[in-house]
Amino acid sequence: MLFKNCYFLILGILFTLCSCDKNNKTDEIRIGFSQAMTKDDWRRSMNDAMLLQASLNPNIDLIIKDANYEVARQIKQIEDLIADSLDVLIVSPIQSKPITPVVQKALNSGIPVLVVDRKTENQEYTAYLGADNIEIGRNAAKEIIASNTKDSIKIIEIKGLAGSSPAEERSQGFRQIIQMFGKAKIVQSVEGDWEKESIQEKLRKLLQQNGEVDYIFAHNDRMAIGAWEVARELGLENDIDFIGVDGLAGANGGIQAVKDGILKATILYPTGGDEVINLALRIFNKESVAKNNILSTTIINKVNADIMFNQFAKINEQQTEIEEQLEAIRYQKELYYSQNNLLKVTMALLAIILSLAIYSVYSIFAIRKRNRQLQLTNKKITVQRNQIEKIAKEIKLSNEAKLNFFTGLSHEFKTPITLILSSIESLSDFAMERSSKLMNELELIYNNSNRLLRLINQLLDFRKVEDRKFTLHVSKTNVFIFSKNIFKDFEREAKKRNIRFKLYSNNEQLELFIDRNLMDKVYFNLLSNAFKFTPDNGKIEIQIDDDANKNTVSIHFRDSGIGIPENEMDSVFQAFFKGSNNRKNSSGIGLHLSKEFVGMHKGAIEIKSFHGAEFIITLYKGKAHFDETEIITDQDLVDTQIIDFSSEHLVDDDYLLQAPQKGNEKYSILIIEDNRDLLRFLQNKLTLEYDIHLSDGTDPIEKAFNVIPDVIICDIALPDKNGFEICEILKRDLRTSHIPTIILTAMSDKESYLKGLDSGADLYLTKPFSYSILIQSIKSLLYNREKLRFYYSSNIHKIEHVDTFGNIEQRFINKLNGLIKDNLGNSEFSVETLAENLNISRVQLYRKVKAIMGISISDYIGNIRLEKAKSMLENTSLTISEIGYTCGFSSPNYFSTTFKNNYGMSPLSYRKST
Repeated sequence: MLFKNCYFLILGILFTLCSCDKNNKTDEIRIGFSQAMTKDDWRRSMNDAMLLQASLNPNIDLIIKDANYEVARQIKQIEDLIADSLDVLIVSPIQSKPITPVVQKALNSGIPVLVVDRKTENQEYTAYLGADNIEIGRNAAKEIIASNTKDSIKIIEIKGLAGSSPAEERSQGFRQIIQMFGKAKIVQSVEGDWEKESIQEKLRKLLQQNGEVDYIFAHNDRMAIGAWEVARELGLENDIDFIGVDGLAGANGGIQAVKDGILKATILYPTGGDEVINLALRIFNKESVAKNNILSTTIINKVNADIMFNQFAKINEQQTEIEEQLEAIRYQKELYYSQNNLLKVTMALLAIILSLAIYSVYSIFAIRKRNRQLQLTNKKITVQRNQIEKIAKEIKLSNEAKLNFFTGLSHEFKTPITLILSSIESLSDFAMERSSKLMNELELIYNNSNRLLRLINQLLDFRKVEDRKFTLHVSKTNVFIFSKNIFKDFEREAKKRNIRFKLYSNNEQLELFIDRNLMDKVYFNLLSNAFKFTPDNGKIEIQIDDDANKNTVSIHFRDSGIGIPENEMDSVFQAFFKGSNNRKNSSGIGLHLSKEFVGMHKGAIEIKSFHGAEFIITLYKGKAHFDETEIITDQDLVDTQIIDFSSEHLVDDDYLLQAPQKGNEKYSILIIEDNRDLLRFLQNKLTLEYDIHLSDGTDPIEKAFNVIPDVIICDIALPDKNGFEICEILKRDLRTSHIPTIILTAMSDKESYLKGLDSGADLYLTKPFSYSILIQSIKSLLYNREKLRFYYSSNIHKIEHVDTFGNIEQRFINKLNGLIKDNLGNSEFSVETLAENLNISRVQLYRKVKAIMGISISDYIGNIRLEKAKSMLENTSLTISEIGYTCGFSSPNYFSTTFKNNYGMSPLSYRKST
């Protein structure tokens, strides 16, 4: 009984609160406003005034729709407002005639219509609010005549949009006054659409033909200011006076233009925003209102411009204060309502507690029993909830682990595929040289390895798409050539199965901006599906259709396969979808990825099915729909995954840049890789040309410090430190900072690539890689290192300031030169002492200098001493012996012998020759 009473009490409280909300909604006044446009200051000012006035009445729900100066759009918006059951409809027509029927429709629906600014054609509406446009035209004419004493006044009239009532009435009133006075004459008229750009070219031609004009009257200030700009271009701005209409305050308003001397005068055309709301409320309350409600207007010229400007500024300031006060009132009101409801709920709870307390005297034992039951139930619920949370957490971790395992496993697949593809590349060269019959088998292995690689990349792409980690790299591409290259990859299968496979284009020179990598995957997915579901002796076509009259290009993929059931068409691009008529194995993500990739190009893909399937890709021409960061101009590398198995395309590897020889020594390479097969493969391939040192990733730093190799090849995923960390450590260490580093990894995303470059890597290659490109990259790095070595050995001892270059090698050489020069006269100064001062071992110093300079440290010190001696022979009068001792030679005879061996003459002969 207790719970039953509480239940009804709570229901009563909730019903009361809901009734309050319901009553509040019942009192709501819904007013809809169809605004002609909001791109000019006058109409924005009208909207702001309406919103402010509406905010003073909390029951008003004001809906403003912007027609953006499109008549059809305004008609559609008004019809939507009529269907929304408004209390009052406000309309500011773009043109009178087209809007008249829909206004009549609103009246027929029982909705009162308030027309503002412009009238409808038949003037069938509840009320009109606006300034007297005829009187505005008259005032403009009076201002011209009153302020001019000439016998003859030539005037150009710039009209507003044809068909709008303000334009017609302002022109009518203006001409009435002008015709009354014989000295004034309208010599020309220009029609615009209320914006200054619409009249400037026409006015420019008129003024160029006949610049003898005294006044230009424009139907609004924007067109008047536009006319002044044209006159200024022609040098006539001081010969013509300009009069506009609107009289808005603000930096771009007519009042400011009068103050600045741009306009002679402007006629105030009030927006009437606050009066509109007040009139709408009177109409809603069934009060008697006049059919035509005219707003007062006035002339603003130099006499009253400052006064009007200050008045409007004060009004705007007061309006801002009112808005702030309304916001504060609104906040207090919300706070009041929330506190009021909270108080009601609190009182209800207190009543319930009191009822429970009274009733507990009579039913204490029953309550205890029920409490015990509730406690047991709560414990069970808590245990079950904890179990559910634990299971959900385990499922989440399991799913994440599966995804990570799936992604990691997919990356791991790339290394064995690299070994397969690289081995096939070598075998194909061997087979083509001997016209081997193994070419067909090698081609089969290679194509299927590439197919496996594409599938793995597709799985990785799906993960990237789900995580939104793709970045476009679009470049200008000949679509026909691009399509033809992919077309050739499927020609062999088409011939085997006697499928008619054709490529058509009505514009073979068409160029589009596309991401070739992603679009290649789209083509591959669509063609793979076509060949999978098309029977032998069928037909597959690619048609590129460029319509010169459109900004888009459509690419059609047609086949004569099994097609797609009509009821499944909408599901084709969903991930993991498989058609009911599909009896073949499929991952179900290829078409999903294709749609995502096309969408990233701002394009669309659709499907049709009739005697087969047809996929249609629609892409935009040009590059305006891409961000600047998505557009690249560098040429793409040649696709390293394609081997031509035809013997006529066999070429020699001599085209590769040959690395300079290092005397009788081989260059050394340190390979850091935890995959033993790949490690062994690279060792076998490189060992003929280079001294190879290996690390499985457990000791890469120590190996690098001990060996000081000429090149380092490093993987990223290693057991201890990753490749990024290893590269960063080696590049920051004086002993190994000069060594070129190649990162070789299966991680091909942009973040990993940028991280590799940031760690100091000289080159970033992704698996599967082409062995020939790897060899080319090694030789190029060694070639560049040799050029740098020649520069150092020729010039570095002359560099006196570290700031000239700034990297670690220059700082090392600068410190090295400083120590040598400081101890130049010390014949006891040894390589061991120099190494100790540089905080490295003698062996590491030897290897470092040998790698940078190409000579031993002893020879380098000797060269600096000889250079110093040669300079002293040229510029001082010291004896040969003194110069030898000063430069650190142990005896004059040793100095003379060394000098002659190096320069071909004795020190004495050299001094005489200078």
